[in-house]
Amino acid sequence: MRLEVVIVKKKRVLKFIIIFLFLCCGIGYTSYKGYKKYEDKKNGIGETIDVFNGVEVYYNGSEYGNVHGKHYSKDGYYYGYEWQCVEFIKRYYYDYLGHEMPDGYGNAKDFFDDSIPQGEVNEKRGLIQYRNGDNVMPKVNDILIFNDTTYGHIAIISEVEDDYIEVIQQNMGTQTRDKFELKKDGNNYYIGGHRTPAGWLRKE
Repeated sequence: MRLEVVIVKKKRVLKFIIIFLFLCCGIGYTSYKGYKKYEDKKNGIGETIDVFNGVEVYYNGSEYGNVHGKHYSKDGYYYGYEWQCVEFIKRYYYDYLGHEMPDGYGNAKDFFDDSIPQGEVNEKRGLIQYRNGDNVMPKVNDILIFNDTTYGHIAIISEVEDDYIEVIQQNMGTQTRDKFELKKDGNNYYIGGHRTPAGWLRKE
């Protein structure tokens, strides 16, 4: 009889724990959705949320997959899909650096070609390609490329110090700036920290 009572009590406790966890998950999810709605309401789609060298970063909403149409320059150069990370990079290089990429299509991860030797030209982008961990230090205005996810991500290096770099980026919610560790090992330079890029592109 006592054993049956203990079993019943344990079942009740287990049931209570399951219900409690379910409610916590539901509250957490609701809070997350509510925060995203708040961010979208606070920052309108296509609204300027940062500027670097006169080139604006636009808000793309809280969902990274959002696409709001194609964006072109006044003279017809294709920047990319509004307001994806690639769009900002191409617009920055065209408007500020006067660089027109021979092939501006593809996802962010496609901007790094692993078959290209260190310091050689990436023909599709018309830029010099450098590998992370090799013998060339990153510079301001370089395009930093991440290929560790399905579509990847790209950003512009906005600051370089002895032990870190800062980037400016689009389509990361409202987080337009981010910092990464910069380490030197002999003649080699390595960017890492919470995320590791494949390398960077540069207009020489």
